[in-house]
Amino acid sequence: MPRRPRMQIRNRQTTVLTFRADQWAAAKAAQQALTTVRGWGYPELDADDLDAAVNLLVNTVVKDGGKRVSVHLADQDQKILVLVLGHVPDPGPNENILGSLGALRTVDSCGTDAAEDGRRVWALLDAEPRRLGGTAA
Repeated sequence: MPRRPRMQIRNRQTTVLTFRADQWAAAKAAQQALTTVRGWGYPELDADDLDAAVNLLVNTVVKDGGKRVSVHLADQDQKILVLVLGHVPDPGPNENILGSLGALRTVDSCGTDAAEDGRRVWALLDAEPRRLGGTAA
């Protein structure tokens, strides 16, 4: 069976945060993700949306029962990618989190897939400063 190509992210700021897959992983990941993104120069990113997205993503892969969770962050063009890997071979079906992720105000897109090397769930958040009052400048 041919190997699936591994994900590659190039030409942008990236970081990987790794956590033990336990009940505290999501809160730790959300706090460290916000610190990382603020350090990249995104002071206007909606912290509540980032917190909610990271919590949903991490809690989803923790339920797969693995030992660790990795959170991959990347930025480009005022967007922040949050990708979470569960590292559990052939994970079973999971709850559908896409509706919850898509309901967050700054989530532009999101997705999930499961492969033999583990579940991948992700969200792309808009870090562009929001206009007050919803009117164009």
